[in-house]
Amino acid sequence: MVNIPTPAFFVDLEHRRTQALVARDMATVERLHALDYELITPGGVVFSRERYLAAIAEGPFYTAWEMGEVRVQATAEMAVLRYQARLHFPSGKVVHCWHTDSYALLSGQWQAVWSQATSISTPTS
Repeated sequence: MVNIPTPAFFVDLEHRRTQALVARDMATVERLHALDYELITPGGVVFSRERYLAAIAEGPFYTAWEMGEVRVQATAEMAVLRYQARLHFPSGKVVHCWHTDSYALLSGQWQAVWSQATSISTPTS
């Protein structure tokens, strides 16, 4: 029988990852992002893992990350999460976006491999 973690497992994993980004908990951030991780921002900018983690380490990048209801599609080795988020930045800017994260089971550990945020002008449910 194939062991597929529950949706709650992935929601918790995403909460841990995003809160580590806000808190700049670099040990957790490094552990939860695959070596070939990529982020595509709402503005279409591509961040490699190296560039993203350097930006997080340099100084406060996010001041808060609010997650809406998370939908999860998962297999034994991959998972995709989608939800609306409100990302707060030190400048005071707040970005409402759809956030999609792809996770893979790599060497026995679930890690984020891709993230993409798409800006939305009005949050919907």
